[in-house]
Amino acid sequence: MNDWPDRRNGAPEERYGRGSTGTEPEGARAMPHVRRPAPPRQVPPQQYRPPQDYDAPGPSDGRGPSDGYNTGQVYGHGSGGGRGGTGRGNPGGGAGGPGARAGARDWRKRIKIGAIALVATALVVSVGTYFWADGKMRREVDLNKVADRPAAGSGTNYLIVGSDSREGLSEADKKDLHTGSADGKRTDSMMILHTGDNGTTMLSLPRDSYVTIPAFTGATSGKQYAQSTHKLNRAYSDGGAELLVRTIEYNTGLRIDHYAEIGFGGFRNLVDALGGVDMCLDKPVKDRDSGADFKAGCQTLDGAQSLAFVRQRHQEADQDLGRMRNQQKFLNTLAKQAASPSTVLNPFRLYPVIGSGLDTLVVDKDMGLWDLASMFWAMKGVTGGDGQQLTVPIGNPNLPTRSDGEAVAWDKVKAKQLFDQLKNDDKVTAVAPK
Repeated sequence: MNDWPDRRNGAPEERYGRGSTGTEPEGARAMPHVRRPAPPRQVPPQQYRPPQDYDAPGPSDGRGPSDGYNTGQVYGHGSGGGRGGTGRGNPGGGAGGPGARAGARDWRKRIKIGAIALVATALVVSVGTYFWADGKMRREVDLNKVADRPAAGSGTNYLIVGSDSREGLSEADKKDLHTGSADGKRTDSMMILHTGDNGTTMLSLPRDSYVTIPAFTGATSGKQYAQSTHKLNRAYSDGGAELLVRTIEYNTGLRIDHYAEIGFGGFRNLVDALGGVDMCLDKPVKDRDSGADFKAGCQTLDGAQSLAFVRQRHQEADQDLGRMRNQQKFLNTLAKQAASPSTVLNPFRLYPVIGSGLDTLVVDKDMGLWDLASMFWAMKGVTGGDGQQLTVPIGNPNLPTRSDGEAVAWDKVKAKQLFDQLKNDDKVTAVAPK
């Protein structure tokens, strides 16, 4: 009977070991029932944290100190949230851990992308709007055809004309607007808007001004017309915008840089697209010829009412001169409302206003969108007090003439002084009564 343990046959090498030839310690060979300790867990270098305070008490759960093995956690990553722990509620790290930093980077990236997208969208919309509006401008007046022009002065001069054109009006529109059905076109108002270093001046020219009309050739007939003296309105009737510009330049010495004209229908449509114009009237206004019928006080005038207001004159003591004052006041208010944030920042109002204005506004061939915007901005500035509104100095408002009835004669001395100041962009001192 073999008294040796299992797999022991009493051989000397079994009883006394194998000496130093084996690779394992003798105790391990002689006592196979002893369990070898497991090798320590391998922690990736980026996660390993040196153990701290191994002898410090563990969590206050009554189970004694925590040495890493008790909790099954790798040193430095226990769930107790101690120093070096991450805490169960923040697997990405503490307040300054990798997770927090990654989250902050993500938000910064999103904000940056959003800002870039917003700027790109605004740029695309702005560029698209510019080309859309530029394509709608009616550049029909060629100032290069104007002969014998004066030298350019300082600042910029815009000639703003309101004509009695019935273009686009039906017979019912003509009746409702009290425009009549007269053939041809005449000017209903004329203003020179001067902008420069010494502010803005809006100068009204009475349409009945008795002026010299230079010699010209008829645009359609080709007939030669000699120089003559007539009302200023006659120049537009005989030779259109080009002859009107030449006549104004001849009599004032001012070079007109840009021209803008709007007719009855375009005026009405522009006001309606804007939602009306707010006007405050000092007294009631009633004029049968223009259709004006307004009470005193502040009120909103629609397109038809606005046209009646700027055309009425019979209630004014000085007739055309009083009408010009009303026209200046109205155009300044119109420009102010058109440039207000409630219009500019509201695309549902801005685009109809731009479309209505550009569809019917006739300008010169060199007029750009920036020039047009500058003109309206200057008009708005006059309303805000950055400039002044004048009428050309009058010598005789009821001058009898041989063929034109009563006309308006300028005060030649004061008028020349005013025109020279505007031409040189000097401070305007020759202020005529408004």
